[in-house]
Amino acid sequence: MTPSYHTRICPNNERKLKVFYRPEMSAPANDLYSPSAFKPKLVVEDWLANAVLADAIEVQHFSPAQRSHFDAVHHPDYVDGVMGLREPNGFGTVDAAIAATFPYTVGSMVSAAKYVLSKRDEEDWRMAISPTSGFHHAGYNFGGGYCTFNGLMAAAVMVYTLGLAKRILIIDMDHHYGNGTDDIIKKLGLAYVTHITAVKSYKTADEAFGVIGRMRKMIFDRIKPDLVLYQAGADMHVDDPLGGIMTTEQMMHRDQTIIKGCSDRRIPLVWNLAGGYQRDVKGTIEPVLKLHRNTVLTCLHPKVMAMLEWS
Repeated sequence: MTPSYHTRICPNNERKLKVFYRPEMSAPANDLYSPSAFKPKLVVEDWLANAVLADAIEVQHFSPAQRSHFDAVHHPDYVDGVMGLREPNGFGTVDAAIAATFPYTVGSMVSAAKYVLSKRDEEDWRMAISPTSGFHHAGYNFGGGYCTFNGLMAAAVMVYTLGLAKRILIIDMDHHYGNGTDDIIKKLGLAYVTHITAVKSYKTADEAFGVIGRMRKMIFDRIKPDLVLYQAGADMHVDDPLGGIMTTEQMMHRDQTIIKGCSDRRIPLVWNLAGGYQRDVKGTIEPVLKLHRNTVLTCLHPKVMAMLEWS
């Protein structure tokens, strides 16, 4: 893809994908195995350094999540313990710099969800990006697997409470089971949230594509969600050290199917980064950045772009 191609599908640069990012979302780089705590900064810098993507996205300011957003999906004692640095975060550490990012990572997802639903009728469709990770292993009163607070569920509960959505579909295409998301749904009895996730919904690439195929023909139309939250996990890649199952081409097909499925039906969509643990020979996460870059490029498909409402 070249800049001239993008110019043809976005004449006069009038159409921009909203990216809900603030620098406060990222902690300083650290030696932890997962790059999640500092990945938002690296991802957005990578996108802005790319001539095509820089012309296609618009960084959107937002307010940090409030305490009520956390308490809506987590036990208050757990929130107090983590934010008060008395209890380990999802990385297994007690770190003030990481704790300071949580209102912004959760706030990014919450604000993006509210944005895509804020002006909706049959003629409008909105998609937004939350460059966040570290949500789906966070349950009602626990964290783990590099996840501390569940921004997916905070967003789902918020839009439901505000009356912006009655049915929310979470499509979790991270390679790992979203146990925290299921835990919150079960403990709080949130029947209005449907959750598709690895292990429970699929274990192999063939099974994953079976689920994706059914999304187009059955899941979207049967559930009729008012909002889709999509985790476009980079750890689904076959070269991921934690055991992915898809090639680069399959992952691009995954993204295209889900994004176009939403655009065709005008279902508001927010997607985020989720996992990804590959490193190159220099120890950087460039392989992960490339996979996330591909997901943004998928959003620029002319048929998808033509659907978007950009006011």
